[in-house]
Amino acid sequence: MPAKEELRLPSWLRPKIGNASEISEVQKIIKQRGIHTICEEGRCPNRAECYSQKTATFLLMGPTCTRACGFCQVDKGHQPMPLDPEEANKVAEAVELLGLDYVVLTSVARDDLADQGASCFVEAMQAIRRSRPNVKIEVLTPDFRGDRDCIETVVAAEPVCYNHNIETVRRLQGKVRRGAKYERSLSVLQIVKDLDPCIITKSGLMVGHGETVEELTETMQDLYAVGCSSLTIGQYLRPSLEHLPVQKYWTPEEFDQLGMIARQIGFTHVRSGALVRSSYHASQTS
Repeated sequence: MPAKEELRLPSWLRPKIGNASEISEVQKIIKQRGIHTICEEGRCPNRAECYSQKTATFLLMGPTCTRACGFCQVDKGHQPMPLDPEEANKVAEAVELLGLDYVVLTSVARDDLADQGASCFVEAMQAIRRSRPNVKIEVLTPDFRGDRDCIETVVAAEPVCYNHNIETVRRLQGKVRRGAKYERSLSVLQIVKDLDPCIITKSGLMVGHGETVEELTETMQDLYAVGCSSLTIGQYLRPSLEHLPVQKYWTPEEFDQLGMIARQIGFTHVRSGALVRSSYHASQTS
């Protein structure tokens, strides 16, 4: 049978364009320090807009992931880079130069490390606070294979928001999130709330892999049941032909519907739209 024809990108998926000089300034600060952002490594469609507003989501522990998820642009399948002992200080310098009051820290999965990188989150948070004591820090962590000690290490550093993305519905986990598990992701968010009920917990969903509204509603209900109060919903965009094909482009009206369902379930902060990503306008979460 002939290969399925690639779906045409609809008009509502064209990203906003930021000011070139402001974009260049952010890129220069990041590249000079040899640090990474998920904005670049993940080819985020909002990076121009975010850079123009002098914001970025810092990617800790190098640009190479030990997982091989079917949707993600981040490099994988190679030996991860050795940790940079100065990474935390370099990120803190970038935060200071950009004058950020709200910072998002994420990372690749580092299953090769004894603590899976939990201490790297803490070191970065501590370094940032030394120069900007009042800064708010959100973390977007991998699942740490469900290790409570790793999660507790990050929670003890007191981020204002703990984000862990479940990404897709239960039925599609194996295809979309290789190495991750639906129940494990729910347990990460549950553990965070058990450890510190005051921390905002957040998760994100991608649509376009063949899920249904009913399945998405079930996933939202499962997230809400473990205390998750903030949710992002965005369109999956295929990074390359090596990644999973898009099964459907959801319309703006359908994203509005999903956002309405999330609010009816009880989520207090919801962003639902084609170009919405985990850290998009994150400072408005807390």
